[in-house]
Amino acid sequence: MAGKPFGNARRRGQGQLEAQVLAALHHAPGPPTAAWVQERLGGDLAYTTVMTILSRLHTKGAVTRERAGRSYVWTPAADEAGLAALRMRRLLDGETDRDAVLTSFVSALSAHDEQLLRTLLDRASAEDPVPGADPEARGG
Repeated sequence: MAGKPFGNARRRGQGQLEAQVLAALHHAPGPPTAAWVQERLGGDLAYTTVMTILSRLHTKGAVTRERAGRSYVWTPAADEAGLAALRMRRLLDGETDRDAVLTSFVSALSAHDEQLLRTLLDRASAEDPVPGADPEARGG
């Protein structure tokens, strides 16, 4: 199936390319090759660029790969929600003042999102982590 391209071939930033590659992978009927992804992205995007993006995503743990002959087939490591959570965690991990970032994030939540977050945190704390583990250490 030669579907509609995911995105525009004009100058795209790395983050935008990664998102477009992940979108293509999520819409694939099975684990695709880099050539399949390149075809879906359309335009004049080089095969080597697609391979670079896939390799970066693999290094970040966002995709997995499996040998298929002389090339690889690629699969998202998680659903779209899981990948968004992974990106959020990476951003948080890159900040020096985690308390300030989390405070700012939580204070900007809608009432509904705040309640959802409280429910999820309550549920997570109800599950016994590792016996004897410091609950404060779970956050990072």
